Amino acid sequence: MEDILINWTPQETRVAVVENGAVQELHIERTLERGLVGNVYLGKVARVLPGMQSAFIDIGLERAAFLHVADLHLNGVNPRGHHGESGQATPIERLVYEGQALTVQVIKDPIGTKGARLSTQISIAGRLLVHLPQDNHIGISQKIGSPEARDALRARMQTLVSAGVQDGNTGGFILRTNAEEASDEELGADIAYLRKTWASIREKSLRQPPGSLLFQDLSLVERVLRDLASERTNSIRIDAKLQYDVVRQFGETYMPAATAKLELYRGERPIFDLNNIDAEIARALARRVDLKSGGYLIIDQTEAMTTIDVNTGGFVGARNFDDTIFKTNLEAAGAIARQLRLRNLGGIIIVDFIDMTREEHKTAVLQEFRKQLNRDRTKVTVGGFTQLGLVELTRKRTRESLARMLCEPCPTCEARGQVKTARSICYEIMREILRESRQFNPKEFRVVAAANVVEMLLDEESQHLAGLSDFIGKPISLTAEPTNQTEHYDIVLM
Repeated sequence: MEDILINWTPQETRVAVVENGAVQELHIERTLERGLVGNVYLGKVARVLPGMQSAFIDIGLERAAFLHVADLHLNGVNPRGHHGESGQATPIERLVYEGQALTVQVIKDPIGTKGARLSTQISIAGRLLVHLPQDNHIGISQKIGSPEARDALRARMQTLVSAGVQDGNTGGFILRTNAEEASDEELGADIAYLRKTWASIREKSLRQPPGSLLFQDLSLVERVLRDLASERTNSIRIDAKLQYDVVRQFGETYMPAATAKLELYRGERPIFDLNNIDAEIARALARRVDLKSGGYLIIDQTEAMTTIDVNTGGFVGARNFDDTIFKTNLEAAGAIARQLRLRNLGGIIIVDFIDMTREEHKTAVLQEFRKQLNRDRTKVTVGGFTQLGLVELTRKRTRESLARMLCEPCPTCEARGQVKTARSICYEIMREILRESRQFNPKEFRVVAAANVVEMLLDEESQHLAGLSDFIGKPISLTAEPTNQTEHYDIVLM
């Protein structure tokens, strides 16, 4: 069983999913940086790129959003590809044109320097169903049981969808996992709500100018009831009376089962102190993750991929070295799966488990890893061990990771993760003085640098500095600037 804790302030909402006292997931939404996934806009085609089979769409954001031909759904054509009479894919330049207005939905938030990714296939999520207005397909969640149960649900849905048809456009629906035990009345109510929402979007698209927001997905607090609460949820505790009333009213209308687990937290201690969640957030930003056995993980996140290295550390508890490695890798498999959820790491992920010689150990570790990853709400695809003993996986990335949301690049090292030594800076300064002495003829060169650089120039590098001064025939003076970092210096021509 799991508990969901919600810490709300006017500027930020934080949600923690806690299982057996350990934080499994963290979700953070800031009022000024609210995610865009699920939002529907009336966009305007700003530029078509035939070479990339893509288009840039202006949806009123700072950066133009990105639409690939595979996500283009026009006139009932499946977004997996547009094909003409020849059977070949129709190029994007024949499907859209600059200045065209398109109703689009954000499927990936802007990440780093990349703009949002869009699709013209709109999907609207409800409590039990996901509505696909431009599609007539009825789908069933893969997590819903037997083929017989799936067929029965599909038959019920076809009857309900046909009963409420308007203007000959039924639209498609996907049944979510929690729809398996739903009654016809509940499914019918969800269908009506979703169709009404889509009708509102269409009506706005006809009278709003391009760049307008037509539909905004639920807030994080409301999405807790829709997406995070399940049969495994023991309680949902929120520490703000105002939001508690809002969510309860929303939940009683659409999600009464989840709303029954909602509690207002009135304790004196901050709600996140109950399970040391703030400390867990701090650990989730660290590069090193310690395992209970004494082993540890090293997690490095880059623009292209995330790498995770497993080490035995101080673990010597097994009878022989092979067993030590095997037990460390088994523990690491569960810890890595949890860290992926906790840090919301996405994209390409490479895991370097400790090398194992026995095939049965490799098989057992891979099985445990896949088992732990199956608990993830986000789609994860895992490969086997490569020739180099690495495990490759991809995790769907729809929003910024925890580190990218809470942190920014270090201004001292400029996100390199390291800085030059004081000696390197000394030599750099001397090369710069030599270069400038050939272009200018000042009376004196004055170096303004960090205290540790000036100290090294006066001590260990004093002989080299004196030799440079004699060579260029100009005096060199030094000034220590306490606010300067090691790499920051100025050379003033006097």
